[in-house]
Amino acid sequence: MTTLITNCRLIDGVSQEVRPSASVAIEKGRITKVTSDGTGIDRNGKQVIDCNGGWLLPGLWDVHIHLQFPDISPPDDAAVRTIRYGINAMEGLREAGVTAIRTAGTDNWIDVAWKNVFAAGELQGPRIFAGGYFLTTTAGHGHGQPFALQCDGPQEFLRAVRQQIENGVDHIKLDLSGGVMGPPWDRQWHNFLLEEELEAVFRLCCLRDMKVMSHATNAQAVKDAVRLGTWSVEHGYEMDEDCIQMMMDKGVFYIPTLGVTHLTPAQATTHWEKEFMKQWSEVIPGEFLARADDAARVHRKWFQTALSAGVKMAIGSDLGPLKEATLMEMGCWVRAGATPMQTIKAATAVAAEVCGVEHDLGTVEEGKIADLILVKDDPLKDVNNLRTLQMVFKDGKLIVDKRASS
Repeated sequence: MTTLITNCRLIDGVSQEVRPSASVAIEKGRITKVTSDGTGIDRNGKQVIDCNGGWLLPGLWDVHIHLQFPDISPPDDAAVRTIRYGINAMEGLREAGVTAIRTAGTDNWIDVAWKNVFAAGELQGPRIFAGGYFLTTTAGHGHGQPFALQCDGPQEFLRAVRQQIENGVDHIKLDLSGGVMGPPWDRQWHNFLLEEELEAVFRLCCLRDMKVMSHATNAQAVKDAVRLGTWSVEHGYEMDEDCIQMMMDKGVFYIPTLGVTHLTPAQATTHWEKEFMKQWSEVIPGEFLARADDAARVHRKWFQTALSAGVKMAIGSDLGPLKEATLMEMGCWVRAGATPMQTIKAATAVAAEVCGVEHDLGTVEEGKIADLILVKDDPLKDVNNLRTLQMVFKDGKLIVDKRASS
């Protein structure tokens, strides 16, 4: 049966303008027609869903997520971790309308397993683009995390990449540098890989058509990643003009993960941010939060520079739980100078492009798969209105309906 979604204000992920009084027809999971005035669509024999003037837009994406978060130290039992990670993903879909994610580090290929479960339709969760473990070095970033695979020397990195491919990942996450929150030898200005290690990873990934997701937090790491052919740069806390130009020239995606440096007790502004930080402040040392505060200004500068230059940028939170993370990151974008429309496109159309599926997903256009959300209030007036979620469609099926409780 054809489903007809009517009486909505449409943010399609393509246009800068809202399409008022829009209707969207769906058949066999795909969008067959989009109109702005309700004409040209036959209602006979169709399931009609009246949106009552709500705001329809593509499902949200988060292209930098760790399913263990908000657990800093996840349970030792792999079975318990597997269940918790799946619940985290499913709650993100149901509570925040996050219909797709790209993982940035998950132990034991739990993300691959949940990807297959959700794709089979056994349970309703977001589409997962899985990265498995992230590859780091001894005394590298993420030391001690269960999702960090430590490699030393070209051969160990080559073996790790092949192991990842064998276990069904969609991309390779590589840590070139340190982070804001870590031991003294793991800071954002530290670089870890030797040139021969970097070249080995990128050469093999190119040979095997595997996109590289590069954790690169300083200018040298960003330039090394872009020069060698990375698909995306994650974080980019400290960059320079050459980094911006290189990303522009090569068409590299930038995932700024603003929440890492912009969500602290000292910087929280909204009710939601303050509540979110109550949870995280209990597990993150005060010293680490102070480092985030110190790094925020420079991070924001390069975010704004990249945005103004037209670098392709997408929403990735590096936070958790997923039901809050994506919305928190979107709030940080607007607070740092992006418009709500830029932010929504970064969480939909551009994010789908990051995952290489822009021909099927990420926008509301004829021929696309119907992953959609409906919110009650205008997200262009306040991006936090995305929290007024009413409906979620995946593959054209209405899988979340909160209208009766709103």
